[in-house]
Parts: sequence; structure tokens; C-alpha cells
Amino acid sequence: MIGLGLQLSISANPHPVDSSDSTIHPAASSPSSLEREHGVTESSSSMEDFYRLRQELLLSTLILAVLAFGPIWWVYSLKTALNYFIGASAGVVYLRMLARNVERLGTQKKQIGKSQLAIFVGLIIVATQWNQLQVLPIFLGFLTYKAAILVYTLRTVVTPQSLKRI
Repeated sequence: MIGLGLQLSISANPHPVDSSDSTIHPAASSPSSLEREHGVTESSSSMEDFYRLRQELLLSTLILAVLAFGPIWWVYSLKTALNYFIGASAGVVYLRMLARNVERLGTQKKQIGKSQLAIFVGLIIVATQWNQLQVLPIFLGFLTYKAAILVYTLRTVVTPQSLKRI
């Protein structure tokens, strides 16, 4: 290992006394001890990142829905705006269910189910059967969570230092 500038020191005491010692000690860098030390912090850090992302996406979806409600009411009608808001509310429920499935993915489940899609299918079926509901505003309202994902993506591309926070 001389070519890499590292020296392997084999001694009776595997733990270094001096912290400025640049030698590598086999017992101090065993994969199992590193995995135990960093595995827990990485997974808890990852889950914290996931919870922050979930919270930000849910909040962004609600904010976009509320911000879009007024202009839709002004341009079209209150009925259309309410249909949009019904769809946006279903989108928030869909996003929450999807996040819950992703949260359980490593611990309880091996794959993500399709049960959350039943919300969208049920909403569209109800919209087509009930005369007071309009399918297009409900569908576009449901897609508001996709707009929140795009806003988050654009924000992280424009300001990459925000990734350190999340």
C-alpha cells in the first residue's frame, strides 16, 4: 500500500492512542463496526429527510390549491373552482397514502401497493356519474400534487444549497 501513501500497522494494541496517527488499524475500520455506527444514523437521517420532504410536498400542494382556487373562481365559476378543490383535496389524500406506503416500504412491505390509486379512480367514477361534478376540473385539481413536485424540483435545482437542509 505504499503507492497510495497508506501504511498498515499491525501491533498488539489495535486501537490507536494518538488521534493524529495516520495509520490504518484493521480492528478500528472493520465493516461491521462502521455499518453499526453509520447505518443507524444514515437510516434515521434518511427518514428525517423523507418526513421533511413529505411535509413540504403536502404543504406546497395545499398552498397551490388555495392559490389556484381564487383565479379559477374569477375566470370560470364557483362551481368549477369547487370541483377543482375537490380534486386537489383528493390529490392531497393520494399523496398522503403514497407517502405512508413509501414509509412502510423498508420495514413492513416489500413493494408499493396500488390501493391509493383507488382514490383517483373512485373520484373520476363519481364525477362522471354525478351531474353536479365536472371531470376536467377535478382531474386538474388532482394533478395539483404534481405541480407541487415540479415546484420542489425547480426550487432545488435553482438553489442547490436547500438540499443540505432537506
